[in-house]
Amino acid sequence: MKILDLYIVKNFFSTFLMMFLLFIPVGILVDISEKIDKFKEHDLTLYQVLDYYSDFVWYYGYSLIPIFVFLSVIWFTSKLSNNSEIVAILSSGVSYNRYLKPFIVCGITVSFITFISGMFIVPKKNKSFNEFQYKYLSKNKKDRNVSKLHKQINENDFIYVSSYNPTRNQAYNFSYEVFEKNKLTQKIFSRNIRWIEEDSIYRLTDYFSRKYKDENEIIETKRIFDTIFNFSISDLSSVTYQAKTLNMFELNEFIKEEKASGSPILSSHLLERNKRYTLPITILILTLLAVMVTSNKKRGGIGVNLAFGIVLAFVFIFFDKLFSVLVSKSDWNPNIGAWLPNFVFLLITFYILKLVKK
Repeated sequence: MKILDLYIVKNFFSTFLMMFLLFIPVGILVDISEKIDKFKEHDLTLYQVLDYYSDFVWYYGYSLIPIFVFLSVIWFTSKLSNNSEIVAILSSGVSYNRYLKPFIVCGITVSFITFISGMFIVPKKNKSFNEFQYKYLSKNKKDRNVSKLHKQINENDFIYVSSYNPTRNQAYNFSYEVFEKNKLTQKIFSRNIRWIEEDSIYRLTDYFSRKYKDENEIIETKRIFDTIFNFSISDLSSVTYQAKTLNMFELNEFIKEEKASGSPILSSHLLERNKRYTLPITILILTLLAVMVTSNKKRGGIGVNLAFGIVLAFVFIFFDKLFSVLVSKSDWNPNIGAWLPNFVFLLITFYILKLVKK
């Protein structure tokens, strides 16, 4: 059986690599054709462009790995089926469960690599990818900001900004409120607030402060005012993709802080965390599903299996995106939104397995 196992493992990874090298370069070429004017406009160097596309491979390759695995398994198992090799394997006394073993091992291997990548490597690539797009490619730089951020940063302090520019470490229409025993004791306004890295201070423009002490009101105004606050400049950011740029430990801490502050996009962050766990499971489910739908020789051969596989892949993508949108735009539970597509396809896999064994 070792020979059979090695044969399947070799075909699994070679076909997966072929799919990856087939589709990703096509995606890069299409992207270059759309953005070459932007590259020229900003006079980008070859190194900057290559660095962007190395991030591009991680950004899109990571999310498309389940589909690549699915189509890869359908392709080479269809060839096995078309050549009656699967019939010969099962007729020799090998049980169907034993036949599935090398596929499960390969699926688990890819799932593990995907899990580690998604938790620690991809977030770093996502950050540089999104920063490049914002700096050089975005038509509307407000797209990545959530307007009118109102956030509680600790038990007594609240902040508000209308928008935030992470490239300049600057936020606009800043407001800072301090409460003691549910009573407002100070309120600060400024047209913008900027973090000055070299001095480790915040610089407020058109500063206005109103303090309430006993029955007195103290007002202070300044054109420029430098000060310090008990929050970091990143707390003013409510960028929807921020969770995608954090590794596993940073993301857990970030979500804990977002819960405490009552973030309006907490569901999106929870969805992102759940997706990092569901994606490896998706790979394993689609691997088994691909083997099962191609186990029987069909009239039309590989073409029919590929067509069926592509349809199933698009159905999965549709439901996955649908539930993600529902989580982001409504009150849908992010746990349900992330895990439901996997649960549905797991049921489909078990059903097909039952039919195939008959």
